[in-house]
Amino acid sequence: MGRKTALFLLSSLLLAGAGRLAFAQIPAEDIADRAKWEEFLKTANVIAEVQKTGSGAVTNPWELTLEKDGVSRKALWKDVSGRPKGFIDNWYYEIAAYEMDKLLGLNMVAPTVERRYRENRGSCQLWESSMMDLLQKTEKNVATPPGLKTIRWNRCVYLQRAFDNLIANEDRHQQNILITEDWGMILIDHSRSFRSSGKFTKDLIYTERHREGPKLMSSLPRAFVENVKALTFEKIKGAVGEYLTEDEIKAVLIRQGLILKEIDRLIKLNGEAEVLYD
Repeated sequence: MGRKTALFLLSSLLLAGAGRLAFAQIPAEDIADRAKWEEFLKTANVIAEVQKTGSGAVTNPWELTLEKDGVSRKALWKDVSGRPKGFIDNWYYEIAAYEMDKLLGLNMVAPTVERRYRENRGSCQLWESSMMDLLQKTEKNVATPPGLKTIRWNRCVYLQRAFDNLIANEDRHQQNILITEDWGMILIDHSRSFRSSGKFTKDLIYTERHREGPKLMSSLPRAFVENVKALTFEKIKGAVGEYLTEDEIKAVLIRQGLILKEIDRLIKLNGEAEVLYD
């Protein structure tokens, strides 16, 4: 085998691995033990609490330290609802986003459940560690790593756009995109998602017409796209339960159609091999 052939085969194998990794951002052990962590979030004792305030925490969530059977993890709890800052905000959407993440096999949203705290219902999300958030990356002028990690990061960005397009998250900003040590992406803060007004059913948030310039879903896992295609009212309702209304679910399905239409457009423009990967 020649050197060029060997390098080509090695590169192909690594890229295939990068494709699989792009479909798994949350630590593998947390994904495997989802049911355990969901139960932990619901039943673990609160041994410390700090209310987060300031520009990066507009919903004033609580940072909780939870402990059960010798295991301690941090979590974020919020009970926001209504229009506290002029925008529709609801903790229901945090849980719905997590359930949609599971339904799609995305693995970018940490385990999130309903938990009663301080006599109120709210969402409780497992705290996942990260290297930095996107704002810190920008402020520190941290360059995205070269080579395959750049491919991984770019694929994460395209997945984030596809997910936010589907759930109509109008509040994705740099502080709620977390970057892991291996340049994966964890998405937090979904309390301003699942919009159902005309604005969010006539067009997607991330398109070539984005206000900041073209932001496309340029390359996506084939399995993710198939999972999007397979969504039905019954499947979504079965996953999200009471946390979304019928109108909100119907709006998701309208956006499903818009996403698939956009993917078809990109395939016709660039070829299927450029847009979909295994």
